[in-house]
Amino acid sequence: MFYYVYIFESINFPDNHYTRYMENLKSRLKKQNEGGSPHTSKCKLWRIKNAIAFIDRQKALEFEKYLKSHSGRAFAQKHF
Repeated sequence: MFYYVYIFESINFPDNHYTRYMENLKSRLKKQNEGGSPHTSKCKLWRIKNAIAFIDRQKALEFEKYLKSHSGRAFAQKHF
């Protein structure tokens, strides 16, 4: 089993990104594009910009937390 940390990018609003941890990446993308989340429905349609797979759930959660920090956002902007 893999645990994914992903960055979705809005197709219609390319400056909007959404970072999250999830076990099932394809179903999450489908839900986001169907408007299943009130937070992200205003910027749909979404596409996967980056996805990193982890075999350790705790490492995935820690990386998600890092990417949501100020330095993590800077890292993602520079490297992704």
